[in-house]
Amino acid sequence: MSEFTVTGQWSARDGWQPFEKEIEAVNENVAREHVLAEFGSKHGLNRTQVEIEGVDA
Repeated sequence: MSEFTVTGQWSARDGWQPFEKEIEAVNENVAREHVLAEFGSKHGLNRTQVEIEGVDA
């Protein structure tokens, strides 16, 4: 597995907040899915409330 850095922003109460997450995944698509799932489970956000701007290996 490779380590990916996923960057973007998420919708908070007081506007959009930037984020940067280090994710270990098989490929970029799996890394994106892990980030979306994590924001959904920890913050109760829908996928439309998380904007992924980039995934770097």
